[in-house]
Amino acid sequence: MSTVNYRDLTINGLWKNNPGLVQLLGLCPLLGVSNSTVNALGLGLATMLVLTCSNLAVSLVRGVVNTAVRLPAFVMIIAALTTCIELLMQAFTYELYQILGIFIPLITTNCVILGRADGFAAKHGPLAAVFDGLMMGLGFCLVLVVLGGTRELFGTGALLANMNLLFGPAAADWQLTLVRDYKGFLLAILPPGAFIVLGLLIALKNRIDHALAERRKAEAPQASAPSRRVRVTGVIE
Repeated sequence: MSTVNYRDLTINGLWKNNPGLVQLLGLCPLLGVSNSTVNALGLGLATMLVLTCSNLAVSLVRGVVNTAVRLPAFVMIIAALTTCIELLMQAFTYELYQILGIFIPLITTNCVILGRADGFAAKHGPLAAVFDGLMMGLGFCLVLVVLGGTRELFGTGALLANMNLLFGPAAADWQLTLVRDYKGFLLAILPPGAFIVLGLLIALKNRIDHALAERRKAEAPQASAPSRRVRVTGVIE
């Protein structure tokens, strides 16, 4: 078992190996429900909880599960946790659960969750597995929220509408109307708008990565330049 670098896990989950922008996994829910911030946040939090808890469960049983039934066992764990999240949403956020519909049960088939369970949690201890699941889930959730917020803003001219579906009556007046008398932009909230916005987000990330790489390349010669040594010879009389 290799030593875990928590800083690398954080950077990988949130940026370098982000499930939504780099691995391009879970695109079905990523594009299907991201037409508003509340939908994106609801599904993102549900996915993050399942991913974190499944990583913990897989890490705890990794030593007692036979290799022949490893993947089926992992799928059963993920399915059980997804069912728990589904029941919780039915109990506390029923209207949002109805809006998200089939995308909640589909968390079971999200390749991000099974991939981290088999690729990381099955090889590391519980603490590292939980942290990896949390960072990967948070990275996926952030992409969902940015995608949903962008589409909601361009589609309706407002942000944080209907947040009471997730946070209760206290969030009923959280809506921010940024453009008054906005006529709406239908393309932004339709499925093609999801592909366009996601493509722009991926392009922006790649541009930032390229700029950072160029900066490191420019700074490298200066850092690696050998220091000049001055040899002083003394004469003793």
